[in-house]
Order: sequence, then C-alpha cells, then structure tokens
Amino acid sequence: MSQIRIAVIGASGRGQIARHWHNPEGNSVVVAAADPSDGALGWFSKNVNDKADLVKDYRQLLDRADIDAIAVLSPDFTHEQYVCDAFAAGKHVFTEKPLALSIEGCDRMLRAWVNSGRKFMVGFNMRYMNSMRVMKDAVDSGMIGEVKAVWVRHFVGHGGEWYFHDWHATRNNVNSLLLQKASHDIDIIHWITGRYGKRVSAFGGMDYYGGTKSNDLRCSSCADRHTCVEFYEGERPSDNKMNQCAFRQEIDVEDNSMLMMEMEGGIKASYMQCHFSPDYDRNYTFIGTEGRIENLDTHKKIIVRMRNRSRRWKNLADSSIDVKPAQGGHGGADPQICRDFVDMILLDKPPIATPLAGRMSVAVGCAATESLRNGNRPVDIPALPEDIKDRVF
Repeated sequence: MSQIRIAVIGASGRGQIARHWHNPEGNSVVVAAADPSDGALGWFSKNVNDKADLVKDYRQLLDRADIDAIAVLSPDFTHEQYVCDAFAAGKHVFTEKPLALSIEGCDRMLRAWVNSGRKFMVGFNMRYMNSMRVMKDAVDSGMIGEVKAVWVRHFVGHGGEWYFHDWHATRNNVNSLLLQKASHDIDIIHWITGRYGKRVSAFGGMDYYGGTKSNDLRCSSCADRHTCVEFYEGERPSDNKMNQCAFRQEIDVEDNSMLMMEMEGGIKASYMQCHFSPDYDRNYTFIGTEGRIENLDTHKKIIVRMRNRSRRWKNLADSSIDVKPAQGGHGGADPQICRDFVDMILLDKPPIATPLAGRMSVAVGCAATESLRNGNRPVDIPALPEDIKDRVF
C-alpha cells in the first residue's frame, strides 16, 4: 500500500484538519465524509475535496473496501460508538480527544482496537507543539532534576463562544470539561513527567454560565443581544445551533474547576481551568529537585530557573528559550499529527501519543469529575482491566 484512503466522520469543527490528509499526488487522500448536517458537508466539499462522497449516515462508510482508515472528528459523545464500529469493520482509526466520556467506554474502545489488529491514534496535538516539545526535552535531559511538582493554569478566554453556546455545555454530551477541555492538559502532565495519575480530588462549580434563560433562546433573536457581554452571532459551518444562550437552563457543566493529583513516583500536580477569564493562555510549570521550567507568553518563550545549590548543573545559568513559530493549526501541530497518522499506517511508525495515554487522560478527568460532584473526596484512578492490561502497552 502506498496511499491511504481516508474517510472522515464529522465534517465541520475538527473535521477541518482533513485538508491535511487530502493529497491525491501524495500518500493519503480523503475519499468520503459523513455528517448529518448539510451545511457541514457543503463546507467539506468546498474546502477539502469536491469529489469526495458525502453521506449523512457514517455506517455507509464502514463496509466500503476503498476506505482504509476512518477519522472520527465528531462530537465527544459519539467517539466510543464510532471508533468501535470502525474497528469492527477492519479500519485503521484516528479519533479526536477525549477518547470517550467514561473509563468503561475507553476500555471498550481499547478492546475493539486490540481485537481488530488495526492501527489507532488519539488526537493529542499538543504533544506536537514546539513549546511542549522544548519542555519535554528539557525535563527528559535531567536539566531540572527529578520532577516533584507540576502546576497548570488554563485560562479559557473564549469559554462562552467555544463551550457554552453549543452542545459542550451539558453533561450528556461531554460529561465534564475536565474531559473535553482538560484532556490535553492532563495528557501533557502525564507525557512530560513520564508518569500517570494515581489519585485525584477536585473542586468546581457553575460560577458564571447557565441560569434561567430558555433552552431554545439563541443570541441572534435575544432581546438583550445588544447589551449582553456573552453575545455570539457567529455560525460555524454546520446546521447545528452554535449560538444558543450561554445562560440557558439546561447548562449543567462546571465553568470553573481545579484538581489536585497524586501521581506515580510521588509527583504532586495541580490544575486549574476557568472559562470566564478575560484572556486565553495555558501556563505549565514543572518543578524538579534542581530547578523549574515554565512556559510564558502564550507558548512563545520557555524559562528555566536553577537552584543555587544545584550540583549537576552548577555552571548553567538561569535562561530563557525562544520557541520557534510553526505553520498550521494549533501552533503547527495539526499538519504534523495528520502526517504521523499516515506514517503510522504506511511505515509502522509508533504514535507519539498512545491509546493508553488517551485512556489515562479520560480516567483522571472522570475521577476528578466524580470528586467535585461528590463532596470533593479523593478518588483513585482505576487500573486497566486484566483482560487488556498486557495488550495495550
């Protein structure tokens, strides 16, 4: 096989990364897309491949012999079923994060994967960002000694526009934003430290969004649209309601949350996520026995601070590292992760992010959600079931 034929489930939103796979003269081509929305399919035809087969039911793609791989880029609550069905049909699979809405759902997906004999990649594109790679390399080199503490602050400055005007704002669709939004951050904590979470406790609440407005109220028809600070009139390329009122009654996911995590090796980690911050930024700090490393300026600079008593690196001064800019979505990560998916299939190249990493990120998010909704008690992270424990490493 010299060219991978890919079909996409979910033609809008993250479905836009499909353009990185469509290279008819190269080693991958996008041959089909499935989405219930006419608007999304129309956008896909115009911007990705106007010759692609467009269907509304994803099941029409599964039995096609001319499709080698399925990319699941649809909303979170669909991932589990779509991925399992794709593996049952003998396809290679790429899925966006989070893997599923529950730990049990993740384990079901892992079983489907190992039983299929196909390839599987999770869309942890932050592992491909230059700033994260700089920090990973520095920690792996031993520059800051043995990591003992991790602090992460996530200021979600577009929280209303991205999460509370649409399907993300209800538990049935996302379980918690500690899965949907924090899955990246939890994974980066795991990846850079090289350790997984063991136990977590969390706090959170609906401190800003949600309220008493009608569930069918949209910004475009709201009487308060000229004065509401959360007014959003933009429409994404789909027929879904993407500008629902951010203060509607059905909203039941936390917009402000934080967790504390005990990790393998005794590492202590904390994470804070706020969706009504005035700015957007992710700040990561890793503290080791000989120093600390932190990203600044929205991933454009990394700083390193050394302890005066450091022996191993006694000649290394405090420093800062300018992160090289990269072209493409998510700081250049999107084209790289798409290329790695193709290389994984054609060249048997191991993925940077394993399916197990996807499961463990969800496991921490689910345990933290259980904690914050049940008196903030500590919750242990469940281990892999015995029947797949030795098959997914």
